[in-house]
Amino acid sequence: MELLKELTQAWGVAGREKAVREIIQRELAGHVDEMMVDPMGNLIALKRGKGGGKKIMLAAHMDEIGAQVKRIENDGRISLCKVGWLWTGSMYNDKVMFQNGIVGVVGCNCPIEEAKNDVGKLFVDIGCSSKEEVEKYVKVGDYCSLVGPYYELQNDCIAAKALDDRVGCCLLIEAAKRNRGDRKNDVYYVFTVQEEVGCRGAKTAAERISPDIGISVDVTPDHKYPSDLTGANEVGAGVGVKFGDPSAVMDEYLVEKMVECCEKNNVKYQRDVMDRGGTDASSINLSGCGVRVAAISVVCRYPHSQSAVVSLRDVREALRLVDLYTALDFQFDD
Repeated sequence: MELLKELTQAWGVAGREKAVREIIQRELAGHVDEMMVDPMGNLIALKRGKGGGKKIMLAAHMDEIGAQVKRIENDGRISLCKVGWLWTGSMYNDKVMFQNGIVGVVGCNCPIEEAKNDVGKLFVDIGCSSKEEVEKYVKVGDYCSLVGPYYELQNDCIAAKALDDRVGCCLLIEAAKRNRGDRKNDVYYVFTVQEEVGCRGAKTAAERISPDIGISVDVTPDHKYPSDLTGANEVGAGVGVKFGDPSAVMDEYLVEKMVECCEKNNVKYQRDVMDRGGTDASSINLSGCGVRVAAISVVCRYPHSQSAVVSLRDVREALRLVDLYTALDFQFDD
């Protein structure tokens, strides 16, 4: 998928999502009725329905994890603080890229085993041997992202950086292109900022839209291979229908409708439970006077690394679900 490849390789650490947003704006041009960027940097695209339906907000976040320069040492080492959740072990001896394109290699001020997961123990080497030389290229406050090329693996799997959540962005773009405006619901395709640092963009976007239904479209961790998490999620087993995570309780009616939609249309799905972390559904849920929320997930192995893995088969099933679900007739009792 060339679009997904382009999206993953775009530079866009939390709060600095401009390059990603420009790709999405280009792709959505001519496919939506309205498109605007709010003061936070969220991109909000509306496809109007024919009337009589609900306002549905789909949210996928544009930002990726990264780090920020907090100090430059006299010998040229660049000290970092994290922007979002980072694994020091996966960064060590690999590369990062600054917003201006400068690349550096990550080292450690102690044996990597002793660093635990403290990004403050790491440093970046851009090839300079003095603070003065470094400052010609990188300054305190600059941001860097992980470097993770897009690779095609076996069995229709891919690996890349920033699949969290550029895969969700890709899904929303393709779903918007499929929406011809012949459904009852008004669908807001929202590409949010700063999810990795607290689901911030989704909050202001939801306040602006005041949706009837909010749906996050994001990744969820794989549990089949050994990791720091346990559960039932599995790459290649279908789109994830979110049943729970610590950040928000999914609306029972919306979840039941999603399962029914999958089963009626032979969409391959799995029941997604995540016992750590959260999604933009949390902020949407608590916006205004409260919003019913659900979530659609793509299971991801090795998340928050430069080599995350997803199945394109799952991505295709997720696209079918996003498209079919937003066309449903929703009737609330209250």
